[in-house]
Amino acid sequence: MRKPRRKAEETREDILTTADALFRERGIAKSSIADIAHELGMSPANVFKHFHSKTALVDAICDRHITHMIGRFDTLDTDAPPPEKLGIVVRRLMQAHLQDIRDNPFFLEMVFLVAKTEMESGFHYRQLIEELFFTLVRDGVEAGIYHCADCRATSRHVAASFASVLHPVFLANETQEDLDERLAGIVALINAALQSPLAK
Repeated sequence: MRKPRRKAEETREDILTTADALFRERGIAKSSIADIAHELGMSPANVFKHFHSKTALVDAICDRHITHMIGRFDTLDTDAPPPEKLGIVVRRLMQAHLQDIRDNPFFLEMVFLVAKTEMESGFHYRQLIEELFFTLVRDGVEAGIYHCADCRATSRHVAASFASVLHPVFLANETQEDLDERLAGIVALINAALQSPLAK
């Protein structure tokens, strides 16, 4: 009897998982589509049927990492006033990034690659982060603690302000103590600005 054909989504997930493992082990530059196909016992053409290029495959893996990173902790379920919640949320994000750097040595390489292109995973990451900060700012405004005319625009500026404690490039060679101090300083500045009556 012939084996039943596997669903395309199952094959796609197998390719992603295998490519992810190879990228961790060898790095992106030293892993080819042929290597991935060989590990799976399929032809390179079959891999290309699901991912039209190595860049598209890297993009899909980045997106999976980003979705997992954002979704693996409940950032907004913290019962705390908006100014305190802001610090808690950003710290959790920072620690998630640090954990990814420790667990995935190739993660930085992927981030650099994504940053140089208009990949969907890069857009998705920015969208998730901006939505997170938008919710924080909006909740603060609704509580009468934060003041701003345009929550959406303000939240984008707030997100950008935390780049030095969220972007892997800035995290890679810093001590936890230095990062904690920098984070506390930025949180204090953002909270002061958002709570100022002049921001109305």
